[in-house]
Amino acid sequence: MVSVLLAAAIATAAPQAQATEPASPAMFVVRDADTTIYIFGTFHALDGRAQWFDGEVKQAFENSGELVLETVIPEGRGQTQPVIRGRPLPVTPSASFLATTRLAIDAGRSQGMQVGNGADMVLRHIAEGEGKPVEGLETLELQLNMFTRMPATPAQHSPKTGEPVEDGNAMDSLTKAMSEMQSAWKRGDQSVFVRMLGQLEASSPDTYRMMFTERNARWADWIAGRMETPGTVFVAVGAGHLAGKDSVLMHLAKQGILSARVN
Repeated sequence: MVSVLLAAAIATAAPQAQATEPASPAMFVVRDADTTIYIFGTFHALDGRAQWFDGEVKQAFENSGELVLETVIPEGRGQTQPVIRGRPLPVTPSASFLATTRLAIDAGRSQGMQVGNGADMVLRHIAEGEGKPVEGLETLELQLNMFTRMPATPAQHSPKTGEPVEDGNAMDSLTKAMSEMQSAWKRGDQSVFVRMLGQLEASSPDTYRMMFTERNARWADWIAGRMETPGTVFVAVGAGHLAGKDSVLMHLAKQGILSARVN
């Protein structure tokens, strides 16, 4: 789960395949008398073979006056370092962070997954094409700073060079996990994300807390605050943030804001 999000935050790619398979990813809604907020679970890197932007998802998006993503990542060919306010952002992630990210990118690409095909990027481009406002729940700077504070994960090293080496079993496991999550996302099956979130929490409680519990709580606060302003909003965040005991939806429920599944 973590690797998928890291790959989505860093990797850049161009879309490939045309959509050919029907899909029904999970979408929820919270509303009051004058405000409606759709909360759509995305997958950050897809193989481009799923037709998901239709039916209730498309209708909800078109009825919304603005799109809200996790963060709005600057786009631009050849950009290798994030830029904030016109200046390169100093980022010094750990070696284990870089190794995990590279592994995730390779695993996704082996399954034909591209960030350019990801639901977030597709929604963003449609919104921008329609002149619909696009904003982020958190800044890129905040997100990157979080990545640099991630707990280190044990890495294997070459006995000859001392350099980190890739674990073939880890690659196979990650490839299988990403494929399973993509399939679950297409079906709208949240149970797979619940299981993998449980595995992450058990193996790295601090990473789970930083990536999910704390961010989900902040995003729920944003949604609760936005409910005070009339209008219709389409919020799109990773499907894992809408699953499990610490999800955005559960944090909203604690504030008395109940969600309903739309599809």
